[in-house]
Amino acid sequence: MLPAPFQSLQAEERVVIHMDRKLIFLDIDGTLISAMSAPSALTVKAVREARKRGHRVFLCTGRNMPIIGKDILDIGFDGVISSAGGHVEVGGKVLFDSLLPETTIQECLSVFHAHGIYCRIESPEGIYTDPQMEELLRMARPDERNSELIRMQKEIEKGIGIQPYDKYPKKGAYKVCFTSTTLEAIEETRPYLEDRFDYAVHVYGGSTSCFNGEIIRKGIDKGKGMDLVCRYYGADVKDTIAFGDSMNDYGMMKYARMGIAMGNACDELKEMADIVCGSVEEDGIYYELERMGII
Repeated sequence: MLPAPFQSLQAEERVVIHMDRKLIFLDIDGTLISAMSAPSALTVKAVREARKRGHRVFLCTGRNMPIIGKDILDIGFDGVISSAGGHVEVGGKVLFDSLLPETTIQECLSVFHAHGIYCRIESPEGIYTDPQMEELLRMARPDERNSELIRMQKEIEKGIGIQPYDKYPKKGAYKVCFTSTTLEAIEETRPYLEDRFDYAVHVYGGSTSCFNGEIIRKGIDKGKGMDLVCRYYGADVKDTIAFGDSMNDYGMMKYARMGIAMGNACDELKEMADIVCGSVEEDGIYYELERMGII
């Protein structure tokens, strides 16, 4: 059963959107932007032109709100689904916000640490990591399709405010990400957590030094956030379009009427997508929306 805020919306809270207008949901890393770079001119143009034509455009990201950069928000969006569905807001109005209790966070940390896995906690206050995680990230040579690992490396390079675990306020968090030197260690944690969490292990290609991923609470993901946005607007799922590149986009791609995988997406996402567009470096969002007649 879904958490209460996902179950119903009062009629007076609903905003009706014209039926031939689309709701477009965009992941950030590896989709909207490449490796912590600035959004391209064509991507910015695509978002603004789609909105000018009456479509609604939303960020739909695994990032928590504190690390969605101003350069991204300044493009202009109708709303944000962040923390992989843990926080949903439209026009500045919060529709849903759900933290994992601190007891659950500590349980997850204990399981991962007992198997030699390092963690990253994403909370409303910021991001906090085990000190060993940064060291492992610095040494990693990620597969070019692993936008999440590349982003974390770029955050370190740019000095983005990631804080050590001892600064974590322990008031609950949206999600826990992990890095491990072996896949076997990750698999060994599943019996303890997979009854409550789905595992998203990101593409690792030929890498043998660093395997990364995140646990996503069952019943709360990007797709559930999209459903809440649709019901807020009184829109039908058939009017939804989603762009993504990694396995934490699985929920949004599954929910959307038209799921579009970037050319740089992992193979698993491409296989389930309705369309594979150009890569983020090729301005795939712009040219696909143009091809569809959205812009």
